Amino acid sequence: MKTAIVLMQLGGPDRPASVEPFLANLFGDPAILSVPYFIRPFLAKLIAARRAPTARAIYARLGGGSPILQNTLAQARALEAALNESAADEMRCFIAMRYWHPLTEEAVRAVADWRPDRIVLLPLYPHYSTTTTESSLRAWHEAAAEAGLRAPIATVGCYPTETGFIAALTESARAARATLPERANPLYLFSAHGLPKRTERKRRDPYAAQVRLTAAALADALGLTPTDWLTCFQSRVGPVEWIRPYTDECVIEAGYQHRPAVVVPIAFVSEHSETLVELDIELRGLAKHAGVPGYARAATVGTHPEFIAGLARLVRDALAAGDGATIVGEGGDGLAPPLRPPGDRRGSRRGRPG
Repeated sequence: MKTAIVLMQLGGPDRPASVEPFLANLFGDPAILSVPYFIRPFLAKLIAARRAPTARAIYARLGGGSPILQNTLAQARALEAALNESAADEMRCFIAMRYWHPLTEEAVRAVADWRPDRIVLLPLYPHYSTTTTESSLRAWHEAAAEAGLRAPIATVGCYPTETGFIAALTESARAARATLPERANPLYLFSAHGLPKRTERKRRDPYAAQVRLTAAALADALGLTPTDWLTCFQSRVGPVEWIRPYTDECVIEAGYQHRPAVVVPIAFVSEHSETLVELDIELRGLAKHAGVPGYARAATVGTHPEFIAGLARLVRDALAAGDGATIVGEGGDGLAPPLRPPGDRRGSRRGRPG
């Protein structure tokens, strides 16, 4: 048996010239820009052109492009090694980026050329959202249908409190805390990418609720009291209201309390602009200005062995559940209905296999 595991991520521009087309792809997604389809391409290009200079300045701090592809490749190699270590069947990882190369269509072609007996779709989004997980899955099913790729598919829907994920976050948070004075009384800020409030409300998006589950599980693992931590959301853009509290406001709150801040990214699984620039540079500068007496940022889970082991467990659970199943990992209650291929009227299974 040959099993293809498809790791799904947003992707990022690989050089300055890629920034504007990357943004055009992003805003061309109906899950991101909810406007009539006939004006979306024009509006997406207009927004991309306006935002490109600011985005290029951000990526210039990272050498001109995003490191997300290299980081995802490292995760793919680590997961492939973990799965093939004990499996009798051959397992190979592929990468499908939503908005920049290798795009979903490229991943579909690569998988089709390998001719697997079965496929597992594994979004690298621990929390289900219509703007990330659902968008990536929909893009895959549409591209696979167009390419005639018909191998049996199982899907990992979300895993907000998966044991390995929380263990990796816990170790990273403790390492960040250790950089502060022993007697410090830090405020832990568990930060996730934000979501427009109207998206959460209109689509009944479970993302924010699942992020809070992760934060609560992490706080419990760290032995924190309720006054020691906050769940917060970063990276908001535009004039609309986003889910609160905002990470920058929570950094200022740490200053009001005269407490050091330990910032832990709990929704990003690899380093990219939102961690390396927004958290490490911009919010660190804000913390200094706000009088925060110490600032430590925990690393993302990356290729942490516990996280990779957790992903491997999810893949095995999906394979055990079989064709058409969507696995909901620990803490996945509230997941939106699993997305099925266009025209597929089969029932779907939820929960961990017995």
